[in-house]
Amino acid sequence: MDVNLRLAQQPDADALLGRSPLAALVGMLLDQQVPMEWAFAGPYTIAERLGGDDLDAQEIAAYEPEAFAALLSAKPAVHRYPGSMAKRVQQLCQYLVEHFDGDAAAVWEDVGSGKELLKRLQDLPGFGKQKAQIFLALLGKQLGVRPTGWREAAGAYGEQGAYRSAADITGPESLAKVRAHKQELKAAKKAQKPL
Repeated sequence: MDVNLRLAQQPDADALLGRSPLAALVGMLLDQQVPMEWAFAGPYTIAERLGGDDLDAQEIAAYEPEAFAALLSAKPAVHRYPGSMAKRVQQLCQYLVEHFDGDAAAVWEDVGSGKELLKRLQDLPGFGKQKAQIFLALLGKQLGVRPTGWREAAGAYGEQGAYRSAADITGPESLAKVRAHKQELKAAKKAQKPL
C-alpha cells in the first residue's frame, strides 16, 4: 500500500496513512467526537511518540496500558478522550495480532466479496456498521481494494461522487464538501426534533 491520502491535511501524517494499513485503521478508529483531521493525524503522533516511523500492532498490543494511555494523553493529546481511545487502539492491535498475525492489510487481502469484507471490518474492536462501511468505502475509492459488491456493502458511503465521509476526501475542497454535507444532516435532524 503506497497511495496519496489527504485525510489529516498534514503531509507527514498523510504519507503515513498512505503507506501503512495499520495507521489507516487506527485513524479510522480515532475518527469520532473530534475533527477528522485530528483523528487521522493521530497515528503519526503515536508513531513519533513510540520513536518510529510506522505503527506496529505487536508493539502496541504488548504496551503497558497505563503507559500507552499516558503516551496518548501527553500534550497535545492524540484525541479528546485519550485514555479511552488508547484502550481501543490497544484492543484493535490485540485483535489484529490474534487473528491476522499483526498484519492490518490481511483484514482485506484475499477477501471474496464486499459483504465478507464488511463483516471482517465490523468484527474489529471499535468498528460498528457505519465506521466499517466508511472504511470499506475508503478502501474501495482511494486504496484500490474493490472486491465484488464493495460499493453495495459500503452503502451510501460507496456511492460515486458522494461527499459523505473520510472516504471522499482527497484535499481541502472535498473536505469542505463533506463538512457541508454533515452540517446539512445535523440541521435536518435538529429541525425534526419537537420543541
